[in-house]
Amino acid sequence: MTSAPTSPLTDPWPKSPVLQAAYRAQVAAADLAPLPRAVKDDALLAMADALEVRTKEIVEANAADVERAREAGTSDAIVDRLTLTPERVRAIASDVRDVIALPDPVGEVVRGSTLPNGIDLRQVRVPLGVVGIIYEARPNVTADAAALCLKSGNAVLLRGSSSASHSNAALVKVLRDAVGGAGLPADAVQLVPGESRESVRELMRARGLVDVLIPRGGASLIRTVVEESTVPVIETGTGNCHVYVDADADLDMAVEILVNSKAQRPSVCNAAETLLVHQDIAARFLPRALDALAEAGVTVHADERVMAFAEGSKATVVPAVIDDWETEYLSYDIAAGVVDSLEAAVSHIRLWSSGHTEAIVTTSQQAARRFTQLVDSTTVAVNVSTRFTDGGQFGFGAEIGISTQKLHARGPMALPELTSTKYIVTGDGHTR
Repeated sequence: MTSAPTSPLTDPWPKSPVLQAAYRAQVAAADLAPLPRAVKDDALLAMADALEVRTKEIVEANAADVERAREAGTSDAIVDRLTLTPERVRAIASDVRDVIALPDPVGEVVRGSTLPNGIDLRQVRVPLGVVGIIYEARPNVTADAAALCLKSGNAVLLRGSSSASHSNAALVKVLRDAVGGAGLPADAVQLVPGESRESVRELMRARGLVDVLIPRGGASLIRTVVEESTVPVIETGTGNCHVYVDADADLDMAVEILVNSKAQRPSVCNAAETLLVHQDIAARFLPRALDALAEAGVTVHADERVMAFAEGSKATVVPAVIDDWETEYLSYDIAAGVVDSLEAAVSHIRLWSSGHTEAIVTTSQQAARRFTQLVDSTTVAVNVSTRFTDGGQFGFGAEIGISTQKLHARGPMALPELTSTKYIVTGDGHTR
């Protein structure tokens, strides 16, 4: 007696809960891919409404994570990232609604033409399929990733850190209920089962079930995912961002941009971590800058030339060591140095930058043009705070992450970056 033929949609996968979840996500992704925009937008609206209606449930779950983090002596910066308030939950729901308003990238014709032989050729955007997100103590990523993946026709597997386990579980329950209630497969949004490192390792090696992984977190997490995954990875990077104050800078503007870049929210990847000042303006700018940073509560890790201006300042200034130039502080700390020229600033950035965001403050168009040409980071800002490197600020809606690599996606990643393409070739009996 011969066995019945098998199918990829009926074959049992190994009994691992992680692989089972990935398999269910693959089935859900196949159902999502052909859906029209209106159907997906209705589900997103249901998600946003559910987040607001069930805010109390989410905040209560989050409070358990926050209490546990504080008892463990977690830094204030990480606790800030972890914390959900009613206002932050409403902001997350608002981000989901922003995604509704965005164009659906699926089916967009990237390029197309009628070939000389009469064949119609079109390259169109299609979902990636199953997207795995590995992230640290930022529960807002749970909703952002779910919304962006659903809108772009992808199923998402969410693997947050154990420090946010209660928050993520509550959020995913709310989102799954909303998605299922809207008539879409609830398995389009799933938490990866388990909190052990082995569950992460299984996700990273689920090639064939998971189409792409996106890590969001610190340098160690990103490096681990990039080096150990067999699943393709879109690499997001740390944010060692620089503010360079040029010789021709407007001092009032420079102080304002510096303080906003560093202190508006220091625990995020687009906060400035290094200040570079042209020597010709240092004597006029640094006393004001140090006082302004002091008022914002920022400690300055200064080179010898900056230290010379610290006497009489209100600032807390400590000597910089070599590691300061490559540190993503994520706190009220900033490294600061004086450079001889714009080219010297660029050389410093090339040596130490993580490739995220670099800003120049200048009134010189020539200097601005030179800086933007020479600096090779995802975003180069001219007279703009580094804090604007953000999918929402760019008008993309909630972002899935900020890629610091150069393949497929670079910079804030939104809906188009969650798609691939396929070619549709249409003829009339053509043969070759």
